[in-house]
Formats: sequence, C-alpha cells, structure tokens
Amino acid sequence: MADPSRVVLEIRNLTLRFPTYGGAVHAVNGASIRVDAGERVGIVGESGSAKSVTSLMAMRLLPEGRFEVAGGSVALCGRDILAASEKEMVNIRGRDVAMIFQEPLTALNPTRRIGRQMLEVIRLHRGLSGRAARDLAIRLLGDMRIADPEQVFGRYPFELSGGMRQRVLIGLAFSCEPKLIVADEATTALDVTVQRQVLHLLRAKANSLGTAILFITHDLAVASQFCDRLYVMYAGAVVEEGPTAEVLGAPAHPYTQALLDALPERAAPGERLRSIAGSVPDLTAELSGCAFAPRCAQASAVCERRPALIPTGSDGHRAACWLAAKAVQ
Repeated sequence: MADPSRVVLEIRNLTLRFPTYGGAVHAVNGASIRVDAGERVGIVGESGSAKSVTSLMAMRLLPEGRFEVAGGSVALCGRDILAASEKEMVNIRGRDVAMIFQEPLTALNPTRRIGRQMLEVIRLHRGLSGRAARDLAIRLLGDMRIADPEQVFGRYPFELSGGMRQRVLIGLAFSCEPKLIVADEATTALDVTVQRQVLHLLRAKANSLGTAILFITHDLAVASQFCDRLYVMYAGAVVEEGPTAEVLGAPAHPYTQALLDALPERAAPGERLRSIAGSVPDLTAELSGCAFAPRCAQASAVCERRPALIPTGSDGHRAACWLAAKAVQ
C-alpha cells in the first residue's frame, strides 16, 4: 500500500479523447500511474501507446481545448492538476514539476543565449536576481559536468553539441529543485556513450535532491538500468506494472514478452530479428476486450472481455491478462 504522504504524482483511471473530424480518438483508456518521492518510474511501449500523452498531463501541457478528459484524475503533490487554472499551472511548472524533452534544440529558444533562458526560470520560481541568479545558473551547468560553464552560459543553443544541450536542459529542469521531473525520451537522440553520461548525471542529481523522475522511453535496456518500477502501456492503457527487475525478468503479459523478444540481443547471429505481428488498433473506435488480442498468438475467446490488472507476483507486480489470471489460480 502506497504511503499517501510520499506520493508525488498520481494519475487515476485517466481517460482522454482527442476530437477530430473523423471522430474522437480514444488516446488514453483508463490509465493509472503513481510516482513516489525520490522514485524513478518508467513508462515503456511502442509508438502510439500514449506514453508521452499520459506523461504530459502531469504538467497539463496538452493544448487547451484540443482534448477532452472523459474520466479520471491527475494529482501532483496532492493538488488537482485538472482543476488548476492556467495561471496556477505557470507557477507549478518549473517549481513543482519540470520536463526534459527528447530534442533539446527545439526545447530551447534558438534566439536566446543559454544564460538568459536559465535566468528567466530562476528569477520566476526562485525569486533570485542579479549575481545570485547568475551564480546559481553557472553552478548548475557545472553540476552537469560542463567543462566551461561560464562560456556555455553566454552561448546560443545551436553553438552546442546535442549532448551539451541535453545537459543544459537537465540543469534547467533541476534549477528550481522540483518534486518531479518528467523525462520524455530524454536520451533517445544521443549516442550510447553520451547517453550513459547523461543518465548518470540525471540519476546523481535526482538522488542528491530527492527528486522523483517519470522516465518515458521505448528503450527497454535503458529502462532496466535506470528505473525502479515500470509501467508497460499499450493502446492507451497500462497492461503491466511492477518492479523493473520483475517486469522485465518475468513478464506476465504477452505484450511485454513480445517487446523483449524483439530486442536485437535476443536473436542469434544470422537470425532474422523478431517483430510483433500486426499493428496497434485503430483508436478512433472504442476498444472492447483485450486490445492486444488481435496480435497475440495466445488469444482465446475469453479475451473478448477486457481484463483488469491483477497481482501476478510479489511487490506490486500486476498484469491485465487472462493468461496471467489463470497462472496465479
């Protein structure tokens, strides 16, 4: 049972619809995700599984008026995010929750120097000005293992490498010591060596401040090294959750098993790489039954009914699968 006093983010049964000319897209279908203080929680799944859409609701960054909340709730540090005004959200973003985006070149303003962008955030949320704000910004850049922070402070984003820009974004995210950082594919665009360095910096800084991280990725190898717990999403719903070692070491849902089987390291030399047959369902139609059933080799008649998440192991490991239900009977 989670300690309510330690819960930083709690998304409960969130259901999101995106109105379109062709009908509503049922993007998120009853997803529930919890992140505790100081915890590193991952969300994994294919493109289109609603990983990013769900995580963006932690900061309510989806365009206002372009989506409909058909059910559920989102609470950040006990505060109802869905009921907050946009003025309140401006204060919450950066101070209580910050985000690290996948592509720092588009996340940073290309027409403004790094220092000016950092000072704007620090002045708004920390109340510092002048020398104190500048010193904090440079110290944060130094914490990100940037060799010459004062020089980088005066540069434009396009003058920096991708790895350097990502370090700037991480420093910027930590500038107000938020309770939660949402990292959306934050290392995807980096090469393996730089990726490892960035993950180390992110982990070390989060540990030192006690900051929780919601880590969205399609890379199971990165998730296995970085995350304490995992949520596996498919077609806008959580199909498996639990401690990372248990979810990846003993997957209970066929979709999680299929994702692992598709990893290149699972194939023998010269063997054709495996893929998941079929494609994700059309989300303009409301789903009934198990959404993964059309792609699942183990599907049966019972899969016409939608399974709930049930315990499949110890310490909160759960899966939404009728096969998993039979296994624990």
